[in-house]
Amino acid sequence: LTDGAIVAIKNTSGYLLCCNAEDRVAVGQLRKRKSRPQKPFAVLYPSVEKLQTEIGLTRDQIDLLSSRERPITILPLSSYHGKIALDLVAPELNQLGVMLPYSGILQLLANELSFPIVATSGNIHRSPIISGREEAVERLDQVADYFLQHNLRILHPQDDSVLKFSKKFDIPVFFRRSRGYAPNYLDDLPKSKEVLMAMGSQLKSTIAYYPNNYLYISEYLGDLENYNVYERFTHTVHSFISIFEKQPEVVLVDKHPGYNSTRYGRELAEKNNSKVFEIQHHKAHLAAILAEHQLFDSTVLGVIFDGTGYGDDGQVWGGEFFNYCDKTIERIEHFQYFDWLLGDKMSMEPRLSLLSLADDMMEAYLVKKFSASEIKTYNSILKSHTLKTSSVGRLFDAVASLIGICDYNTYEGEAAILLENFIDTYDASTCRNYHEIIDKGISARLIIKEMYQDLLAGVSQKQLAANFLFTLASIIIKMAEKYEAENVVLSGGVFQNTTLVDMLFELAPKEIKLYFHKNLSPNDENIAFGQIAYYLNINDQQ
Repeated sequence: LTDGAIVAIKNTSGYLLCCNAEDRVAVGQLRKRKSRPQKPFAVLYPSVEKLQTEIGLTRDQIDLLSSRERPITILPLSSYHGKIALDLVAPELNQLGVMLPYSGILQLLANELSFPIVATSGNIHRSPIISGREEAVERLDQVADYFLQHNLRILHPQDDSVLKFSKKFDIPVFFRRSRGYAPNYLDDLPKSKEVLMAMGSQLKSTIAYYPNNYLYISEYLGDLENYNVYERFTHTVHSFISIFEKQPEVVLVDKHPGYNSTRYGRELAEKNNSKVFEIQHHKAHLAAILAEHQLFDSTVLGVIFDGTGYGDDGQVWGGEFFNYCDKTIERIEHFQYFDWLLGDKMSMEPRLSLLSLADDMMEAYLVKKFSASEIKTYNSILKSHTLKTSSVGRLFDAVASLIGICDYNTYEGEAAILLENFIDTYDASTCRNYHEIIDKGISARLIIKEMYQDLLAGVSQKQLAANFLFTLASIIIKMAEKYEAENVVLSGGVFQNTTLVDMLFELAPKEIKLYFHKNLSPNDENIAFGQIAYYLNINDQQ
């Protein structure tokens, strides 16, 4: 490591790829070999004391970093004065994920080095973390110069957990719930007479299993479109079943017929002659947050904002407002539909979301982002397109493209991360709301139109980004006031945006109580738990 090598270290939960975080050549080589051009790396420091010589820490951050779980904690870099190659470790970001040693081998190593080290999951891009010696040598041989091995068998490899605190109100938000926090169990749900298995979502997959008086939730598994992740997913399902020696009597699946989790759930149910029960994606999100806060006996406004989810009407949902009362869920409002273009390609190219939401006034602006043939082809598709979406996640992408931050995602959620990154600080009193009136519906197109006018008027990227988040927060508070909601629960990947979380707390009057996830991530990691919570508590079951 001192000489600039990349070392694959077999740790207690899987392999880590490590290099000197201050060595630009080593970090650049790691990016190249791992095929990871932009996604940030985490950095390992030997102690809080060493970390504090380079980055200012709050008491909450120190406590989290030093906790027994030792997660990666995302820290702002406004006060950074170290020697890390930041432009390579965390490209274009003003934040850095750091952690302290959580095993003997990492502590011994960190103590011997005079520099912090990059410590990233030992895998190839989008594949699960590797834990076996033979697989590591075979798959990481072109990445690592050296291997540090031991003979511990790792049955359930895990990525590092990731959390971040919001800047103003110190609200902790899970980005990934894994090592140290999972698998774990809960015992405060209604008891089930049936053995339940929930298969979760397609992205950020987890499973949940209810074989006895305890509900068990797996660690983060990954994206099931990747074959290696899918293998890890099926292994985890069968591992849970074999530990308790109970086959599921009811298998809970997402309503999306194309999800690999849904398909496998149906196969598992058919094999064991079990019942299959479908649960709509965003209603599972809602049930998860209701269960975390024990709100099933309350009347609640549910706000679920994310990138995608198969809706009850066959469209792609993602900007939803639900009323929960008396064990029933009603979809009462949503962002007005716009065209969902080219499937997964839309989530990888934020410019496509902008194209879908742009009006005729923006034609000259779009020419900068598309070739003439592309515009002709895409406009032809739009004229005959029938699949629609209410996705706030895609609205984030459109905004990032509009203000010149990101037209292509190199990793999931990049546009949204870069968008928040532009806002070091904000003053809510100077922010503009682009959607003052909500009585006639909530229009993503209107937000884009108003932002474009501000862009032409010379408003800065930073202010435009702050205005956008302020607009979303204002819409949520106005909806709560419209429906006289005293309790507002918020779930979905959009609420990993800690600036939006802060704005909501700042704007909410004292009559409105906001609830965010506390033990789970707001993203799709909570879907499996939500599926079981829904099945046990909701009466509007199809």
